[in-house]
Amino acid sequence: MSNIAIITDSNSGITQSEAKELGIRVVPMPFLINEEIYFEEISLSQEEFYKRLDDNVDISTSQPSPESVMKVWEEALQEADEVVYIPMSSGLSGTCATSIMLANDYDGRVQVADNQRISVTQRQSVLDAIKLAENGMDALSIKEYLERVKMESSIYIMLDTLKYLKKGGRITPAAAAIGSALKLKPVLQIQGEKLDAFSIARTKKQGEGKMLAAMESDIEKRFGGMENIANIHLEVAHTQNEEAAERFAGAIKEKFGVDEVYIAPLSLSVACHIGAGALAIACSKAV
Repeated sequence: MSNIAIITDSNSGITQSEAKELGIRVVPMPFLINEEIYFEEISLSQEEFYKRLDDNVDISTSQPSPESVMKVWEEALQEADEVVYIPMSSGLSGTCATSIMLANDYDGRVQVADNQRISVTQRQSVLDAIKLAENGMDALSIKEYLERVKMESSIYIMLDTLKYLKKGGRITPAAAAIGSALKLKPVLQIQGEKLDAFSIARTKKQGEGKMLAAMESDIEKRFGGMENIANIHLEVAHTQNEEAAERFAGAIKEKFGVDEVYIAPLSLSVACHIGAGALAIACSKAV
């Protein structure tokens, strides 16, 4: 049986300390503040990041350098026979495509899984990969499994502000001005590789209701119905919105009759595109 190393990137929300507990490695994703490179938890905390964001500094994301990715792989291969690397969705970043190209030089010992997930669903893919490796599956089989089930997840996210969508050019200044004046809350969705508009809410409460209804519909139509709820992971993600996340998790538990809902902050490289105050519900089917 091969000794498999599982590696992901920090868009999974897995911290360096949690990675040590799980026995995996995490490639830190870089982001730029006023053209200076920072790495989450390494050179900048979440608290410091949001303070800088409030100061209206220029923040953008970047891919990790090929050298930094390969260094993590090669460190892992000193102890392991094979690597499974689970980067963020190829539909949201070029990181995955670059990693697939780099893996060609490793004679099959590095398998890059493009299972098109981000944040808490990407984290769950990592936990699934750990379980599959413990059950004796080799790296190629784990990659193929993760890619086969890539559509078996769903995310809905409500934004508190249109400011950062406007800044990133994802909506026009006019649309942002109208939305802000009406205090509208956009609800976005991630189904596989795409980040798309889903709905508009006039209040946070209405937005939460729309997300709960959308997730209920997905469970019924795509994930086996409520009778299969024990085999579905439900999660909440947020950007500097922990109190609302805790309350929303309670509403999810009540609606779906589950005892556990995992809660985590979104990674900073995601947060810089949407700002503080965002709230999301996510799910993925269990292995």
